[in-house]
Amino acid sequence: MQQEIRFATFNVCNLAPPGAKLYDNLLPLTEQEYEAKAEWTAQQLDQLDADVVGFQEIFSQASLLDVLSRTRKYRDAVHAGFDPDPHASRLTPNVALVSRLPLIGAPEVYANFPEGVPADSGVGDSDRFARAPLHAKVMLPNEVVVDVIVVHLKSRRPDYRSGDTAEDPLHLAMASLRSLVWRGTEAVALRVLLSKMMRETRRPCIVLGDFNDTADAVTTTIVLGNGGGMMPGDERRGRMYDANQIQLRQDHLRHVAYTSIHEGHYSTIDHVLVSEEFNPASPRAIGEVLDVSYFNDHLRQERPEVSDHGQVLVRLRLR
Repeated sequence: MQQEIRFATFNVCNLAPPGAKLYDNLLPLTEQEYEAKAEWTAQQLDQLDADVVGFQEIFSQASLLDVLSRTRKYRDAVHAGFDPDPHASRLTPNVALVSRLPLIGAPEVYANFPEGVPADSGVGDSDRFARAPLHAKVMLPNEVVVDVIVVHLKSRRPDYRSGDTAEDPLHLAMASLRSLVWRGTEAVALRVLLSKMMRETRRPCIVLGDFNDTADAVTTTIVLGNGGGMMPGDERRGRMYDANQIQLRQDHLRHVAYTSIHEGHYSTIDHVLVSEEFNPASPRAIGEVLDVSYFNDHLRQERPEVSDHGQVLVRLRLR
C-alpha cells in the first residue's frame, strides 16, 4: 500500500522572546510584535501540514514550543532542538526539528567539523559550523528509519575584520570572500558527515535547510556529492539529489520556485535534498518525490511578522 509523507524546511527569521537582544542593528521584539510573529508562524505551519519540519533561525526553543502550542496540527508533535550557548562570544540562532512521526533515539548535534576538514576561512571559529546541524532518526510509516539532518549554512553577509568598512571596495570584496570560503568549508564538512553516515548506516537520508546558495552553486553541489560507489551501476551510492530536480511533477508553467527576494532578485536558497532511496532511477528506491511546493506569497507582503524566506514542502510517496 502506497503512503504519502511530507517534509518541509522553514527559516522563521529570528524567532526570539520579546525583549531579547539579538543583533546590534536589530531592535528586540515588543510583546505585540512577538504575538504577531508567533501567530503568523503557527498559521504558516498549519498551512504547510508537513510530517517533518526543519527550522532555521531559532533563538529560543521555548518560543518555538509556544508557536507549536498555537497550531492545530503540531500540538502533539515531537520537538528536537537546542538553545544557543549563553557563554558564546556571539549569539547565533540554531536549528530545530518538529516531527509528527516518531523519532528513534536522541537527536545529535554536530558543532565541530569532522576530523580532516581544513579550516581555511581565516575566521576564529572556522573549525566549526556557524549554526550546528541537527541529526534525528525518523521512523516512517513503513517502519523504515530515515536520517534527517537540518542545516543552516553560513550567510552571504560580508565577514568584516576590525577596521574594515563597507565603503572600501576591497574590504567589501574580501569580507564577502571570507563568508564564501566559510560557507564552502561548511559544505565540505556536511558532505563528509553525509558520506560517513550513509556508508555506515545504509539508511535513506534527507537534508532540510537554508543553504544560502542556489541548487547549482558550487557549495550546494559539494553537499550533493558525486556518489561513493566504486562498482559499475553503483554511481548513485552516497549521492544526494535536489528534490526539485527529480520530482515527478515537472509543470514549469505553474511552478514558481523561489524562497528569497533580495534587491529585486528572486532566488531559491532553501532546499530539501534526498538520497537515492527517493530517486525512482535508483534500483534501491523505496519511494519517489511526487512534487515540491514553495510557500512564498508572504515575501511580497512586507509585513514585519512574516519570514524573509519562503518555505519548501516536499511530498514523498512510499512504495
